[in-house]
Amino acid sequence: MTRVVILAEKPSQAKAYAEAFTVQQKTKTYIQLKPDATFPNGAIITWGVGHLVELKEPHDYKPEWKRWKLEQLPIVPDRFLEKVSKGKWDQFKEVKRLFQQADVLVNAADVDREGSNIFYSILRLTGVKGKPIQRLWINSLEKEEVKKGFQNLRDNEQDLRMFDEAKARQISDWMVGINASRLFTVLLQKKGFGSYLSIGRVQSPTVYLIYQRHKEIENFKPEPFYQIEGQFKAEAGTYKGLAEIKEKDKAKVQALMDKHGLKEKEGTPGIVQKVDKKTKHIKSPKLHSLSTLQSVANRRWKYTPSQTLKTMQKLYEKRLVSYPRTDCNFITNSEFNYLVNNLDGYQKAMDVSFTPVSTKPNKRYVNSSKVQEHYAIIPTKTVPTQKKLEGLSREERNIYNEVMATTLAMFHGDYVYEETTIWTHVQELPFKTTGRRDVKQGWKELFPKPSKANQEKDPLLPNVQNGEQVGANLHIKESMTKPPKPYTEGQLINMMKTCGKLVDDEEDVEILKEVEGLGTEATRSSIIETIKAQKYISVRKNNVYVTNKGIMLCESIEGTLLSSPSMTAKWESYLKKIGSGEGSKQVFIKQTSQFIEKLIQETPGLIENVNIRDTGEKKKSWNEPIAKCPACQTGTVMDRYKFYACSEYKKNCSVAFPKRLAGKSLTPNMIKTLCEKKRTKVLKGFKSKGKKSFSTALVLDEEYKIKFDFAEKAGSKI
Repeated sequence: MTRVVILAEKPSQAKAYAEAFTVQQKTKTYIQLKPDATFPNGAIITWGVGHLVELKEPHDYKPEWKRWKLEQLPIVPDRFLEKVSKGKWDQFKEVKRLFQQADVLVNAADVDREGSNIFYSILRLTGVKGKPIQRLWINSLEKEEVKKGFQNLRDNEQDLRMFDEAKARQISDWMVGINASRLFTVLLQKKGFGSYLSIGRVQSPTVYLIYQRHKEIENFKPEPFYQIEGQFKAEAGTYKGLAEIKEKDKAKVQALMDKHGLKEKEGTPGIVQKVDKKTKHIKSPKLHSLSTLQSVANRRWKYTPSQTLKTMQKLYEKRLVSYPRTDCNFITNSEFNYLVNNLDGYQKAMDVSFTPVSTKPNKRYVNSSKVQEHYAIIPTKTVPTQKKLEGLSREERNIYNEVMATTLAMFHGDYVYEETTIWTHVQELPFKTTGRRDVKQGWKELFPKPSKANQEKDPLLPNVQNGEQVGANLHIKESMTKPPKPYTEGQLINMMKTCGKLVDDEEDVEILKEVEGLGTEATRSSIIETIKAQKYISVRKNNVYVTNKGIMLCESIEGTLLSSPSMTAKWESYLKKIGSGEGSKQVFIKQTSQFIEKLIQETPGLIENVNIRDTGEKKKSWNEPIAKCPACQTGTVMDRYKFYACSEYKKNCSVAFPKRLAGKSLTPNMIKTLCEKKRTKVLKGFKSKGKKSFSTALVLDEEYKIKFDFAEKAGSKI
């Protein structure tokens, strides 16, 4: 009997797989499937909880590496090891037991390098070796696709290469983060910096690009410029036009007016010299990758990139859309065929009706050669019922409608408009006027109408004729140059993807194009969330601003490769080579080590000229006294990093208090109150083992242990 054990990335994914088969038994840690045609002896699906294991921390290798000291750098273990992530030990033990009992293992984590990393990192830590491994490779969680995927499992050759790529990325990011963060922080703290800097291979150049925009805005000096504007009155209505001159010097504009014998505000006759009308066709937008969807959602609904990804993940798990973390805008003929078959159903779901212009594949959207691991984001074969659509949250409905509309647009007609250019001559000085008129909405009728603020700026023009005489009032128009605008979060995603435009070196530009900029489709939103959490940027009214802390980071890394998108692009390019079997994980890690050595040598000189700024953060000081020890009365209770304890803790006093109790963080003020008054007021936010919230006062018993006191009434004071 062949025992098959399948590892999903997380419980929701495991549940979706199980629903494609018949379940025999469900437990907290795995789902057992009944025997069927796909699994003649049944199968067991277990799961990680995202990353069930992680790289060890520096102090896990050497206790002295816990302290941030320059003389300990570089911190590079001889061999990088994993450990079980905090709070995930029970699940890991079950996965290990199931792996040990299995005859065949199936990696059914997400089809990307991190999915490979999750599976093989867990496998490595279990110590299980020599068992055949197969790979599930699907883009949809629909029952039919799941079954088909398990019936056509791949070997793990590519999976192992992707694991090498992911592990090289993970180890190198660990090395850069640990060493660079400590190096810059300690050097700046010697200059009086009261906080710490977190530095990363991708997050730091991202902050630096935002900082560059900040500098452009800060250094911008508005300048006036002058144009000649004409207000024209024709028989069919009025319109405006501009002469083709734009000068900083008003005298030059006035000279042109004088040359043609023109005066401001004077009613001078003009003549319509030429009316040029062109009909233009705009094809429907390309199918969505994650980043294009994030940009649209941010522009239209102000959703953050992270919010869009989370919403897409929910829709994916509800089997309504294909795999969300894709960087591809194309589909293959296979997907196109099922879309054609479901066109009527999709239109009914969207409450729209149109006759498809064509049901033949168009290379603008359908191109198998452009599809690698994942195709573009499209609806699945599952056409949702009205009840299912009504059950979606507002965010889910908005995002689903956008995916559906973009997909249906592929079958709709072009958006057609007429562009009109009027040339009006006044005393032989030509004025140009442009405007547009919608001819056919085409695919645009599938999308929400833009707000007035976002509508086309080109005005609707009156119907004028060649040779028609018009009244003209002219004036010299003064305008001011405007600074660049801050990035929005949606633009930040695009900026990360296309930062090659900001790089001068042609070779680097090509590499950035190849790897599509900073980060990957799956990680960009989390990078933005990370630099927000580190307080390097703030977001106000959807605009991204660099903070004092972010400015100080950028001033510190300026001139190093840590500020350069090119560095991370070259790394990403080599990582891709590891994934394709052309590069070596060992070479990559060695190069990272050499980079860190160089950084340690060069940074002290660079830091000398950095101005220390007030970041509004307080430096965390461990071992600061909180209260007199209630037991020994000679020591003081202190923050000991992972717990609170008496300063005599290692000598003759055993008083210690946890940092967290029943799911709630205990603050230094709470500990101080307990030490001095033996009782707190009623506190909210505790959670029972059954995850139910409760409130209670805390008391210190005779053995100096913290106990709950439910008798204390809510709201009572100490």
